[in-house]
Order: sequence, then C-alpha cells, then structure tokens
Amino acid sequence: MTKNISVSFIQADVVWEDKVKNLDFFSEKIDKLKINSDLIVLPEMFNSGFSLSPEKNFEQENGETVLWLVHQATQKKVAIAGSLIIKENNNFYNRLVFVYPNGDIKFYNKRHLFRMAGEHNHYTAGNQKVVVEYLGWKIILLVCYDLRFPVWSRNIDNQYDMMIYVANWPHSRVSQWETLLAARAIENQAYVLGVNRVGTDGNGFYYSGFSKIINPKGEYLVTASKDEVICKTAELDYQKLVKYRQSFPVSSDADKFLLS
Repeated sequence: MTKNISVSFIQADVVWEDKVKNLDFFSEKIDKLKINSDLIVLPEMFNSGFSLSPEKNFEQENGETVLWLVHQATQKKVAIAGSLIIKENNNFYNRLVFVYPNGDIKFYNKRHLFRMAGEHNHYTAGNQKVVVEYLGWKIILLVCYDLRFPVWSRNIDNQYDMMIYVANWPHSRVSQWETLLAARAIENQAYVLGVNRVGTDGNGFYYSGFSKIINPKGEYLVTASKDEVICKTAELDYQKLVKYRQSFPVSSDADKFLLS
C-alpha cells in the first residue's frame, strides 16, 4: 500500500545571477530544517533568478548546481527538486531537476516559454511530459507558465497523483497564480504543490510568493504569504485521494485531447 508523503517547500528571495550566493543560502536553510520530509521543492531558477541571459548562467547537465542537488538529496536522504538553466546540444533549457535520495536524477524541460518576457527567444521548449514515481506516488513536473495550459497537464486516466509547479510568478498576477493552482488541482483530482519566490529580481519585477500545497478538492493545506518561508510542510494522504476519485470519478467523463 502506498504510504502518505510529507512534502515541503522553501519560498525565498533569489540573488540575481549569483549562483554561489544562492547555493550557499539554500544550503544553510536546508541544513537548518528540523522537519522530517520526503520531498523538498525550490523555486524556478533558484540559483540565478529568471534570467534571460542563459549564456552567462547555464550549466552542463552534470554541472555544479546539479551536483549540489545530488549532494543535498543523498546527505539528507530526501528527494529535492528545483529548476535551473541547462545547456545541452547547443540549446538552453529551463530544466526542472528531480533528484531522488539515492542520487538518481529525472528532469523536465519547460514546455511553455513565457513569450511576454521573450523567454522563447533564449530557450528551447521541451516536448515531453514527465511523470516521476517516488514512494509509490506519481508526480508530474511543471514550470511556471505551464500553469496556464491545462491540456498539457491533463491527468488522463489518473496517470499522476501530484503536480509540482516551480515558478517566478510576479506579484502583479498573483491572483491568477492562486486561482489557476486551485483549478489544476480540482480538474485533475490531484494534489498540487506550487512554489514561488519572493523579492525583486534584476529586472525590477517584484515577487510576492504565495506558495501553496492544495488538495484535490482545491482546498489549501498550506499557504505562504509574501514573506520568506524557510519550510512549509504538509502530509499528503494517498488513501483519501483514492477514495475521493472513486466516490467522484470525474476522469470517467473527461474529454480526450490530442496534443500537437
């Protein structure tokens, strides 16, 4: 029987394009965590901020930040996830990396690139949905602007149990962030973990956090405000999820979509 899972997030400011300071900061915060968690999630581009200068901030797939994630996961015996800029085959990706406690790595390249900021001019879009399995849970990996595209994340035949969205979502659109996270949980009958940053980035955009852990009914289990939050944790109940889907089987009547 699949057990409950304890999930946590760190909502923090990110030093603009300064990997050393950011890794030092997150190392310090993770070292101080006293909560027993199975999974820790960090914001989008947690080592640089939402940079449109990938040529200055990229790493190779086995670069310093990825090795840092592996170190944190294996030392703390916890899964950890966060996105960063990766260069592969002369393409730059906004890549969400998921590291298991044993150091194994899975990753997802952001599909929907935020054209209003010109992200699509600097990065290559991913083309594969990624669902990882961890402790019996199936978890879909998603990044920021993906939140606005429900067809991409549609939970066909309950193929996943939890959605992770890492983000740099500005305060000016925070009400949409909150609404869409709840909508994705409800329509997909899955838990949602949405992790945003706080503070002001190098382009002057202000981020107010409001990271969430949401149940399949769209109810907040944990919500952060606009302040830095070192660790918020919730235990997700797998049997409640199964019973809810059985008693209210929305997926049986879902429309089918063809992605192109």
